[in-house]
Amino acid sequence: MRYYSLNNPKQTTSFKEAVVQGIAPDRGLYVPERISKLTDSFFQNIDELSQHEIAFQAIHQFVQEDIPDSTLKEILEKVLDFEFPVIPIEENISTLELFHGPTMAFKDVGARFMANCLGHFSQDRSSEVTVLVATSGDTGGAVANGFLGVEGVRVVILYPSGKVSEIQEKQLTTLGQNIVAMEVDGTFDDCQRMVKTAFLDAELKENRKLTSANSINVARWLPQLFYFLFAYKTLKSKSNEIVFSVPSGNFGNICAGMVAQKLGMPVNHFLASTNVNDVVPKFMKKGEYIPQPSVATISNAMDVGDPSNFVRIQHLYGNDFENLQENLSSYSFTDEETKEAILHVYENFGYVADPHGAVGYLGLKKYQQKHPNTHGVFLETAHPVKFLDVVKETLNIEIDIPPQIEQVLGKTKQSIKICAYEQLKTFLLDS
Repeated sequence: MRYYSLNNPKQTTSFKEAVVQGIAPDRGLYVPERISKLTDSFFQNIDELSQHEIAFQAIHQFVQEDIPDSTLKEILEKVLDFEFPVIPIEENISTLELFHGPTMAFKDVGARFMANCLGHFSQDRSSEVTVLVATSGDTGGAVANGFLGVEGVRVVILYPSGKVSEIQEKQLTTLGQNIVAMEVDGTFDDCQRMVKTAFLDAELKENRKLTSANSINVARWLPQLFYFLFAYKTLKSKSNEIVFSVPSGNFGNICAGMVAQKLGMPVNHFLASTNVNDVVPKFMKKGEYIPQPSVATISNAMDVGDPSNFVRIQHLYGNDFENLQENLSSYSFTDEETKEAILHVYENFGYVADPHGAVGYLGLKKYQQKHPNTHGVFLETAHPVKFLDVVKETLNIEIDIPPQIEQVLGKTKQSIKICAYEQLKTFLLDS
């Protein structure tokens, strides 16, 4: 399996080098040269397979030339050591909980998979690899936890000052060892721009081996398709058509779900539910993509004004707008609507949703107004405790602090404050 740059299909490389490079030399995102469907019997008999067996068959074609089967199975054993329950909420609506991992966010899967892949690849490398990652919230903690102590790898996390929750900040600034947190005076888009600029910096590339742990990296992005398949396994007996509503920021998660669809998963439609950072909802109405400065919201992991992975989504559907419309709808919601949804779900169904899950729920309800005969699944991408202030203010309840969170609360934050790319560059060259 070769991977090519979306900026130039002739720019190809292996899975291993795509992971190590993070982004193509021409700044394009890597995509696999093909996606071969899994057999009909795989989906017919999926309820007889374990999570590890499902994941192995789903990811195998993308990595087989660079990761031996035995190693891949060991990696999946380490990555998928927690559950992904589907919880019924109301008639024809369920939620897929993705927060049962070590940092209580959906990004644990991709971050751990990438960390294990890079650890495997670094065994035959003499030079250290520096992983650069921009985070709007949960990516930083997941990457920090996944890469903590991995030999031959240093992680530098950029996050926007004052725009992540206290718990999210603790998870990415308190680990030490090979993890460095850089607090940026700006937005997530500023952080992401610095990361992308670093990959194009000739002096840096000559002196440092850089890669990215954002969802632009194929090893972070692709394994997110696993839990869509896990949910399908649970819900395949439903007579109604299954649709997924995905809280969307950088659009890597929903894009991975669409890869699962290309593998043959019998799901015909996806909903990209966003907050007021509504570049994609506007695009889906008018067919015109106009990036915009991101706006801070209570669902901060979705505060993205120029989602990197949307170009991959367009590619999956042949850059055909009508084809994309058949497979994707997108809606945006305000903070006030999000809080009302959190309250509604709790008062009527006794379920505590985080702000991102609430946005996913709203998207699902809007879609089902015209498509009532569907069974909708909204993704609960992070534990509500990570947005404690919002949830407590909205519901006026106390939430128990899970042990994964409790262990970081008493630790001391350590971060390096920067406001310009040159400060990041100087740090990378001097350290």
